[in-house]
Amino acid sequence: MRRLASVMVVVAVAGCSVLRDAFSAHPEGAAQAAGQTLSVERLAEIASRVKGMPLQPTSLRQLAATYVNFTLFAMAMADGESLTDTSVVARAMWPVVSQLKFYHFHDRLTASRQPTDRQVDSLYTAGDLRAFQHLLIAVPQSAAPPVIQQKQAQVNALWRQLVTTGGANFAAVARRSSEDPGSKASGGMLGVSPRGRFVSQFEDAAWQLAPGAMSGVVRTPFGFHIIRRPPLAEIRDSFADGVRAILMAQFDSSYLADLSKQREIHVSGGAGEAIRATLEDLDGAERSNQRLATYRGGDFKMKDFVRWVYAINPQYLQALHTANDSEIGSLVEQLVERELALRQADSAKVQLSDSEWTTVRAEWDSTLGILGTLLNFTPAMLRDSASTKEGREQFMMARVNDYFDRLVSGQARFFPVPPLLAQWLRDRARWSIDAAGVQRASERAVALRASADSLAPPGSGAPSAGVRPAPGPPPVQGVPDSVLQRPPSRRVVQ
Repeated sequence: MRRLASVMVVVAVAGCSVLRDAFSAHPEGAAQAAGQTLSVERLAEIASRVKGMPLQPTSLRQLAATYVNFTLFAMAMADGESLTDTSVVARAMWPVVSQLKFYHFHDRLTASRQPTDRQVDSLYTAGDLRAFQHLLIAVPQSAAPPVIQQKQAQVNALWRQLVTTGGANFAAVARRSSEDPGSKASGGMLGVSPRGRFVSQFEDAAWQLAPGAMSGVVRTPFGFHIIRRPPLAEIRDSFADGVRAILMAQFDSSYLADLSKQREIHVSGGAGEAIRATLEDLDGAERSNQRLATYRGGDFKMKDFVRWVYAINPQYLQALHTANDSEIGSLVEQLVERELALRQADSAKVQLSDSEWTTVRAEWDSTLGILGTLLNFTPAMLRDSASTKEGREQFMMARVNDYFDRLVSGQARFFPVPPLLAQWLRDRARWSIDAAGVQRASERAVALRASADSLAPPGSGAPSAGVRPAPGPPPVQGVPDSVLQRPPSRRVVQ
């Protein structure tokens, strides 16, 4: 299994302060979790000493949320919770598990739709789908006439070299001389596509070529090209793969469109505004039943959206801050489609293979191992620490305190509790973040930082070491674009 991109909540904590008793009980609480309280004063003190940390309530809330997650994790360990139970692993690794299930479901759906070798040959002959290879000598838009002349002389020399062999050595010449980084390594191959994929100058020349023919020098906004249409015998396997990928993409698009139509998906008015507001407080939205969309037989709630946020590409999350209502509505509709598709896979009783579960568990065990290493504890150490639950809780909270001490002093790397595990922990325990307490901590932190700055001698400030990401696998096994994306060799719903 390829390691998947992580989706994690990044907390703005850096600097050289210590947390000491940040997790001790205090009546003026900014956050509470499993009987532990983070005081307003201590949260303010922490924030004020973290060099470069913004002191707005949103930043302090993130810090408090991290406290909640680590405290709940620590208490689960102290209580003997098995975080390796299949149900826990399935939930914490939901993006990966769902992705693999849909792979199998998709294979069932498309098994009878794969084109035969004869159909692939017919498609090549018909010419509606074509594969080209090219060689590019790039010319910058601002290139001066002497540069253009030099580039043209270079490509003309390559063209004469190719003509002498009838293009038989095209791949070798492209690998050696082409300036297109996307196709150079593959001998200039551009894949299979219908007409309309390339700029007009390229299209006009390429689509005139018979199988095996090569163009003259073609000028486009990118530079000078030499284009070839390889004969079928030369590219039969790659052409077949390309055709199958296109047909599967067409099927996938039709499948989702039909699913949307049959289930009558409707995005609720105000979904865009609600989601933009939610992005400022994902933790608070994890339990929200606010309706974002409806469909025949159910609805899609804010808490469902938050779970998907932890699985989709984090770049998408950043883009949502500035997306308009139409763009967000489109995303919600796509997520509902994928939610329904995954439910169909579950209804079809699709399961992971034993080897897939072994790999998923290995990924998860590695994540738990990193958390244990950073918190400096092992199950054996925990068992030997105390004979009572209270004693084990004190031991684990000491480990959390020590980790944060090392974290903010630059002696440890930041590795968050995986968000989907944090959701599971929060569902099982009492926790809260007090908005008024966070606001008071924010105001108090401003005063503490101003006081510390006024007492510091000129030039005494040292740059913070900052918080470094932990080595090893990502804390959450997210998916680059969606939980349904797969490698190019195995197409799936896009």
